[in-house]
Order: sequence, then C-alpha cells, then structure tokens
Amino acid sequence: MMSHVSEMWCYHWKWKLQHCLCLFTTYIIYMQQAAHGCYDCRIVLTDPSGVFTSPCFPSDYPNSQACKWIIRAPHGFIIQLTFIDFDIEEAPGCIYDSLTLDNGESPMNLCGITAKGLSYNSTGNEMIVSFKSDFSIQKKGFNASYVRIAVSLRNQKVIIPQVPEVDAVSVAETVSVPELSQFTLCFEATKGSSDDNDDWKIFSYTDALSTEFFSFGKTTKGHFLSISGTQCIIENTLPRNAEFFTGTFQQLCVVVDSFSGSVGIYAKSTYRIVYCPGIFGKVIPGNGRLVLGSNSNEVSSLNGDIYNFRLWNFTMNAQTLANLSCDVKGNIVDWENEFWSIPTSALKAENNLSCGSYLIPSSAIEPTSCANLGSLCQATVNATTPTPPTVTTNMPDTNRNDKPNNGGLFYRISITVFSSNSNSVSKVHDVVAEWLNRTFQNWNYTVYVVNISIHPGSTKEGVREKRSIKSFGVLALLVYNSTNNINLEEEDIRQKLINNNGTIEGGYKLHSVEVDPVEKCLAEENPPNYFWPDTRPTVTNFTLCHGSSVQTASRTCYLGLQNYTSYWGQPDLRNCTENAADIANQLLNLTGEGQQLTSDKVNDVVQKLKKIVNDEEIDESLGSTVVTIFSNILTSSDSVLAASSSEALKTIDALALKIQFTGPSMSISTRNLALGVSSINSTSFRGGSFSVSPQNNASDFQIDFDKDQTNAFASVVLPPSLLKNLSQDEFEVISRAQFTFFNKNGLFQDAENPANLTSFVVACSIGNITIQDLQDYVKVTIKHTKIQEDPKPTCVFWDMNKNGGNGGWNPAGCQVHRESNENETVCLCNHLTHFGVLMDLQRTVTQIDPQNTKVLTFISYIGCGISAIFSAATLLTYIAFEKLRRDYPSKILMNLSTALLFLNLIFLLDGWIASFDIGGLCIAVAALLHFFLLATFTWMGLEAVHMYIALVKVFNTYIRRYILKFCIIGWGLPALVIAIVLASANTNASHVYGKELYGKDATGQGGDDFCWIKNEVVFYVTCAGYFGIMFLMNVAMFIVVMVQICGRNGKRTNRSLKEEILRNLRSVVSLTFLLGMTWGFAFFAWGPLTLPFLYLFSIFNSLQGLFIFVFHCAMKENVQKQWRRHLCCGRFRLADNSDWSKTATNIIKKSSDNLGKSLSSSSIGSNSTYLTSKSKSTTNTYCKRNSHTENVFLDKPSSKFAQEDGEQTSIIPVQHVIDKVKGYCNPHSDNFYKNIIMSDTFSHSTKF
Repeated sequence: MMSHVSEMWCYHWKWKLQHCLCLFTTYIIYMQQAAHGCYDCRIVLTDPSGVFTSPCFPSDYPNSQACKWIIRAPHGFIIQLTFIDFDIEEAPGCIYDSLTLDNGESPMNLCGITAKGLSYNSTGNEMIVSFKSDFSIQKKGFNASYVRIAVSLRNQKVIIPQVPEVDAVSVAETVSVPELSQFTLCFEATKGSSDDNDDWKIFSYTDALSTEFFSFGKTTKGHFLSISGTQCIIENTLPRNAEFFTGTFQQLCVVVDSFSGSVGIYAKSTYRIVYCPGIFGKVIPGNGRLVLGSNSNEVSSLNGDIYNFRLWNFTMNAQTLANLSCDVKGNIVDWENEFWSIPTSALKAENNLSCGSYLIPSSAIEPTSCANLGSLCQATVNATTPTPPTVTTNMPDTNRNDKPNNGGLFYRISITVFSSNSNSVSKVHDVVAEWLNRTFQNWNYTVYVVNISIHPGSTKEGVREKRSIKSFGVLALLVYNSTNNINLEEEDIRQKLINNNGTIEGGYKLHSVEVDPVEKCLAEENPPNYFWPDTRPTVTNFTLCHGSSVQTASRTCYLGLQNYTSYWGQPDLRNCTENAADIANQLLNLTGEGQQLTSDKVNDVVQKLKKIVNDEEIDESLGSTVVTIFSNILTSSDSVLAASSSEALKTIDALALKIQFTGPSMSISTRNLALGVSSINSTSFRGGSFSVSPQNNASDFQIDFDKDQTNAFASVVLPPSLLKNLSQDEFEVISRAQFTFFNKNGLFQDAENPANLTSFVVACSIGNITIQDLQDYVKVTIKHTKIQEDPKPTCVFWDMNKNGGNGGWNPAGCQVHRESNENETVCLCNHLTHFGVLMDLQRTVTQIDPQNTKVLTFISYIGCGISAIFSAATLLTYIAFEKLRRDYPSKILMNLSTALLFLNLIFLLDGWIASFDIGGLCIAVAALLHFFLLATFTWMGLEAVHMYIALVKVFNTYIRRYILKFCIIGWGLPALVIAIVLASANTNASHVYGKELYGKDATGQGGDDFCWIKNEVVFYVTCAGYFGIMFLMNVAMFIVVMVQICGRNGKRTNRSLKEEILRNLRSVVSLTFLLGMTWGFAFFAWGPLTLPFLYLFSIFNSLQGLFIFVFHCAMKENVQKQWRRHLCCGRFRLADNSDWSKTATNIIKKSSDNLGKSLSSSSIGSNSTYLTSKSKSTTNTYCKRNSHTENVFLDKPSSKFAQEDGEQTSIIPVQHVIDKVKGYCNPHSDNFYKNIIMSDTFSHSTKF
C-alpha cells in the first residue's frame, strides 16, 4: 500500500514538474519575444523630415532595450526634434529608463512625461537620440517627429518684398560695394503665374542720397538694365518664345563692361552681347545700398522669388559662365547669410534649389506609424520621404539603414475598402492598420507590416447617388520571416485577409484584395566583368573585383517604398578603385620625417602623385596633401631626386593648373614648397604680384597676392600688358595665374651646366598657355641663399626642353636689373617659367652697365655704316677700272668686299625689318645675315689659302679655272650650311631663326628687336665653330707670311732698324684686317678683360670695310693712278702717256706679262702692268739691262709660262721672283721693297 502511494506521489510530482518546466519554457520564449520582437531601433535617419517611436509604441516598450537614432542633415541645416507623446519611467536622475538627447553641445537625459510637446534644436547638422530601458516597469514610450531647418541661405529662397519700406531685403551694412566699371552679376528668379504686371524691378542699387545707379527690371518695352541713368533694353538677348521668368527658377547672368560699352547676357546656355553707348565710361559709385525688389513705391517689385544672387567686380566670358558652379562665390556679394540683411518673413526653405545642400523631391505619401500593430510591430521609420532600406546578408547590424528581417520575403498587398462615413485619410489609416495587426497577430506565420499608404479613390460605380460612400486604396508591404523554411503562398495571405473582412471596424468594408510577391532584381552584368545574380529585395550581393582575388565589390537590390518594387542600386566599386585621398595619405606617411627615401622609392611616389593629379579631381584638401608630399621629397639629396626631378616638376605644374578652389585665390604653404593660385579676369587684368615671405614663429611661408613685402624670399610682379599679344582663343580661356616657390633646389639639376645656383626658385604661369616675347618685362626678385660679396649673377629660367627633355638652365629672355645687390637679384624677363639666379656663369651681356651698353651699340651701328660705305667704294673702284681687276687677288678682294658690304647692310636694316613683326620676313632676314657672315669668314679663309699656295707650295702647279673654284667654295659652302640648318628644322624654321631682344639695358630701355639665330646649338656650331676653323688657319698663314717677309727684308735691305720696324708693322696691320684676325677678340672677352675686348671687337670689326679700303685700295699706287687719270682734273690729273701709265718696254714685255700672271696668284707678286711699268720707271744708275731681252726672268724660255685660254698656267715660287727682280733692280733700292710690299697682289692678299 505504501509502495503504491509512493508511486502515485512520484507520478503526481513528475507530472507537475513537467508542467512547470513547460510553463517556464513558454515564459522564457515569450519574454525573449517581448524583449526582442522590436529589436531594430539603431537607425541613421537622413530624410528631410519624419517620425520615429520607441519600440512597439503605443504599447509598452520591452525590457532591456538599447536604441539609438542618429538624425543627420546636410551642412547648412539644423535638426528640430519634437516629442508628440512622451511617457518613460520616471526616477531621480533618470537612473532606470531614460532618453538621452545629444544636440551637439551637451547631452541631456529625459524621463517621465515632462518632454511631451517640447521641441529641441541641434547646434549642428546632427542629433543623436538614445533610449534605454532596464529589466522592470515598462511605459508607453515616446513618439517623436523631426524636421530639417535651413540655416544657410543656400537652402533658402527670398520672397521679394512688395512693400520695400516694411520688409526690405538688402545687402548687409558690413558689406562694402566698391566702384564698379566692370562686373558680373548672376541670380535666379521666379515670377508668380497670376502676375500680369509688365512694369517691375528685381533689384536696385542706390547711393546715400537714394539716387539710383543700377537696377534690373522690365517695362512695356521689355527687360532692361539701368546703369547711371542709362536704360539698356536687353530684350533681344533673351529667348523670345515665352516669358523668361516663370514659376520655376531661371538663372540670368549680366556682364557689364563700361570700357567697351557692352552688356553681355547669359541665359539658358546662350551668351549674347548688346552694345549700350550710353554706359561707356560710366562708373557705379561705391558704398551704396543694394536692395532686392524696387527701392520706391513708383515702380513695383517683381511678384516672385529670388535666389543665389552673386556679384563679382570683373567680367566673365561665355565659357566661364557656362562652367560657373555653385562653389564659385561672388567676391563682392555672395548668397550667404553674412552678406545679407533679410527678415525672417521673407525667407523660405525649399528642397529643390539649384545650389541647395540636398535635392530630394517631396513625397505625398501619408506617414505610417506602428500604432495599434501589436507586439509584432518593430520600431520603424516612417518618413515623409522614405529611403530605400539597405539590408545585407553578411554585414553587422550597425551598417544597416533599415532591416525588416534578414533575407525576408516581401509581399505587396493592394486593398480597396469602402466607407459610408466621411472620415479623413488619417482615420482610415488608423483603422486599417489596427485591422491588419489583428489579422496577422495570431497567425501561424511570422509576418508583419512595415509600411501602409492610403490613397483616396473615386465614388463607387453604381452608387453615384450615394455620395456618402467613398473608396480608399490601401497599399501595404508585408514581410515574412521564413526562418523555418515554410513556404507562404500569396493565396494564403489573400484568404487570410478575406476571412477577416468582417472584423474591420468603423463601417469599413473590404472590396478587393490583391497579393503579389515583390520581384527579385534580375541578373545582369554591370559594369563589364561584374556579374550580379538574381537577388531578393534588401539583399546585398558581393563579388570579387575584376582582376583581384582579395578586394570585393557589392551591389544591393533595393525595395522602393513608393510602389513596393525592387530595383538594382549602383555597384559599389570603391574597394576596386583606389581612393585618391587614401593613397595620398599613405604616401604622406611614407615620405614623412624619419623615412629613408631611395631614388626608386622617390620615383615610385612621383609616379603615383602624377596619376592622382592627372586622373582625379583635386580639391584644396587633396592638393594640400600632394604639396606636402612633394615638400617631404625635397628634403632628399640631389642624387636621390635626379632621376625623377623632371616628372616631379611637371606634376607640380599640373597640380597648380588643376586644383579647384573658391574665392579670388588660394595658397598652400609647406616647409620646402609653396603653391599659390589666383583667379584673374582677362578683360580687366591690370597686372598683379605674388610674394613669399617667412612667417613669424613658423616653418612654413606666408603667401601674399597683390601686396608688397619688404622681406620676401621671392616675388613676381606681372605687368599690365602681360596678356596683350595673346590670341582670342587663349584670351578667353585664361582664368588663373599659378605661382610656385621652391625652398630646396634638388629638382633643378642641369647636367650640362653644373653652375652654382645660389638663390631660391620661383615659378609663374598663366593658365595652360605659353607667355613669351612680352613688351614689358616681368620683374622677378629672388633672395640669395647666402650673401654674395662679389655678385656676378645671371638670371636664368628652367627650360624643360633642354638636355633631352630633362630640363636645364637657360638665360634667354632674362637680364639682371641694376637694383640687384649682394642679398638679392632682380631679374627682368620677357616670359613666364621657373626663375633662378646662377653665379659665376659667364654671360658678358649681363655684366655690362647701361652706359657701356649704349656706347657699344652706337659704335656698332656707326662702324657698320662706315664699313658698308667703304666696302662699296672698294667694290666700285675695282668694277669701274678694268685694269685693276685683271689679277686673281683683286678678284678675291672683290668677293670679300661684296660679302662684307651685304653683311653690314643687312645688319643695319635688321632691326627696322624686325619691327614689322612679320615672322616669315624675319626668318628670311636672319638666314641672309647668317649666310653673308659665313661668306665673309669663308672669303677671309680663301685669302689665307691663296697666300699658302703662293708662298709655301714651292713647285709649279697647273690649276684650271682658279677663281671659279674659289667662288664655288666662297659662296657655295655658306649656302650649303644654311640649307642644312633649314632642312634640319623641317617646317619649324622659327625654332632656329626668329626675333630676339638685343641691346636693352637693365631698365628695359633702348635696344631693338633683332632677327637672328635663336637656337644655341646652331649658333655655336655654324658661327663660333665655323669661324674658329677659319681663325686658326688664318693665324697660321699670317705667321708664315710674316716670316717670309721679315726673312727677305733682313737679307736684302740696308734700311735702318726703325724703317724696318715701321714697314713690318704696316705689313702686320694690312694682313690683320685682310685675314680677319680682329674677329678673334671674341675669344678673349672673358672675366676682367670682357669690357676692353668687347670695345676692341666692336671698333675693329665694325670698321673692317674701312681698313680694307685704306690698306688695299687707297694706298695702292695703281689704284691711285687710275683715280688720277679718270677722276681728277687740272694739275692732279695724270696724263695717259705719263710714266705712271706707260707700258713696259718691248725688251721685258713678254716676260713681264708671263711673270705678272704668275705672280697674280702670289701674295707678294705684282701684275704685269704694274711690274713692267715700275721696271721702266726705275731705269736709272741703279738698274742694269740684260742683253737677252727676250729672257729677262728666265735663262731658257719655256712653254710652261705661255697663256692658255686666259688662265694662269703656272705658279712661280716667290724666291725665284725676287731673284729675277734682283737682276733688274738693285736689291738695296727703296723701290725694290716698295714693289714687293705694296704690290697689287700683296695688297689683295692682305684684305680683312
């Protein structure tokens, strides 16, 4: 019995224990559901307005909640949060359940019911709302709404006041409007559709006496612009098909230039110009008052709105206006709060403004809340403009904007209900929401409704007479959490709703039900090589980036809450493409202090920076990072920087050209590099300046525009005429000036010219165009890196084209100003680029003071003029008198005089021809000048060759067509050189020949444009090198001739030492000018001897034609005879039968003729006429006749000395000539040496 009772007792307690365990399990499940059924309350809210609630509001919130809502708005807005309902467990200090509100200034804790109906504003564009609950005591919670409030004028339009005295909208008193003769004004405006008034103003500008100087409006004649009392009708510049200002904003830009009397109008992507002569020279006074609307009651204001009013004190061209963005701020007036004084009543925020911080269209969908949806309702966001939820399958919860359920199935429910009551849409919304909640609350499937929208419908057909019956369309989104993999068919949902039709309260009746699953996003490839499979809404797919095995791309299938359809979002390829800012920050860390940089590492950094600058949009932040990286690189040694210096410089230039900025200028300053960019207007450019100076207690530099700094490291002053010679296309695209300052010079390494760079380097450029050949110099002042006690600076610029594209220093177009001293050098340059100062680089022109430069210029022009006159006299003398040009030295002299004559004439005319500024003509003149210079050098060399043949070649030589061959060499060789130079230049002859500036002093005064060789290689090879060869040959010949003359004179003369010295000196001078020895002074113009040798060079070479005329024409006896015979009269005239003109006797005629022809090729022989006549005239006691008159000079006659075809048939060695002359004349006679030294052939051979 006891055993049975015991068994019954055990069974009884076993059953109770199982029952308790079941109840406990059920409780745990229920509590877990209660605690976590409304878990999704950590959301970021970005809509313009919306509502959010505590979990399961208006039901009690669950225990152990930790929710967080982050409300964000664009810059220019604040958040206003209002608690519609508020009931949270109250406790001292809100230590149990609480709501924490962080408005950006100081968090505050709220609990109880005190916050109901209160509003809170954020201090910035973000507000954070946090809610927590403990393990006991629940309350209803809260229901809150939020809205953006525009605080930036960019997000607000201004309603133009109709009564200016009451609600005037004007520019703030702190804004000073300057005098305006050129300006650009842009604004947007609307006009009310009901306004038929055609007499109004949009804005007006008046002075202190209320005199109107500037306004824009419309009269019956059309739209007008009034400037200083002159009304310009601009109706023809606006589109004519309809009223310009309508109910939507239209932008209009006005460009006024009183210097030209033109008004430009830019509207609807079209730019037109109208000329108003009445505004020519008019200036709008400064410090006036600018009001929006009319300034008086006589003319009404435009009945509309105005927005984005901006004013600049310079003109913009059509391209600039077409590219005008919202970020370009007006430098006089801008659409920002600080520029305006606007009453609150005139401000109205809108979300479709062109320069607003957001562009989200308004939505007409009625907001939905979780009210009355029961315990399955989650804490959702029901916004005026809902954003698509982003649900990812393998990302943490904190990254989700909205998460109804992981991988949930979505169904679109469309219901039509009838109501016999006149209820509002909100009432219908509440009734339907409660009915849906009851319908799905105790179902076997875990479903919930996430959104409901109500659309009023038309009266039901057939019951039109019963106007109290109305239809409403209900669109709802149902989410099914298929965690147990049980399928839910659309028909099941439809039947569920139909079966519960009778439970709808409030006289509503279900008419129709449609249930459709929300479609998947279909598989597609976008972009190429990225494949996305069929994807359910709110699910994010991931795939590997193309060509990568690590980085992934993602794409989300969004669910549109407007009509509950799915659509693909844009592929997120951010992980596949390197972010420029991230790369730049990595490079910044890589090149920071303490990092050891090698040449390869620097080159890699430069290449990455080059890619960033070329491929990315460069804002000020990214540009600052790039400049800092380059500054870090510049701390490396020259050897490390050498390989990548050229690319680095090009990248820095490209950065300065591409960086985007707002305002009139921007600057970036680092330890070793400073960058400044200034916006300029080509039509109103009046010059500018840039300077870099040290900052107090800072390692960076201070950059200033248009300010004079007394202690600047470097400065650049741009002349007003900088843009004068630009083409129209270049003129229109100019919008900025770039300046760069280098504290370190490691990037400027010239392999061919390793001169010492003793200054900083500063660069300047205008846009992306080349500025050169300026009329007025750019003034560049650069501090020396160390004091130069004996400065001999040379202003140079970095020529990117030198050294095979690696760059090098070039002094062309720059000169040192006299204001330079031991601390700084002032350079004057006619172009823009990188400027520096080289020390101890020989550039003689820069070392000559202005006075000496002017003297040398006068000497050159006067000397060349004199030389041209006497070269022409020499040439005319030999052309006029046939007897003078019978021998070959005379013919060589004529060719040399011709070359010298044209050389001087072209030199004198060069500057005048260059002033015509005709490129082709200047190239032709430079080439001709080059040709005749080479021809002069060549004929001087041929003189030396002729002397060599006559004095050194001691054997008889037969040379056919002697002069013809000399002419082919004398004229053909220079022509060949010029042809090769022009052929190598191909079609770019302007790169070799062209106009350069020569002769200007340090102040930029004096001098001329000169057409000459521009290419240094061509100059040094074809001029310096060509003459060097001729000079060495002539020096050698000069020595040989003087040795021959001195040797003979020493053996055969009885003159005194003084006479011999004078005669030898005359021979030296004669040969010096004939052989062009004075041109060698150029090789000695170096160092301290520069100035003396420059004077010697200028004097003797410019007067070479005069000296040749004196020594080799005027002092020749046979020339004197011809002059006296044909040019003189009276007692100075020489008779035709005089001894001066008698022919040789028959005794020596034939031999002397042959000898004359022989000696005509010798530098010391005489022609037949001269020699025979001289022999006859000296038949005195000192002369003796040989009985063999037929063989005066030859013991045996030979056929070798016969003439053939008028050509010379043999050349007699000079010692033979002297010996034969000795047979006729006493070698001690004065006439003997006179015949030799002053003979025709000698004089011809010694021409310059």
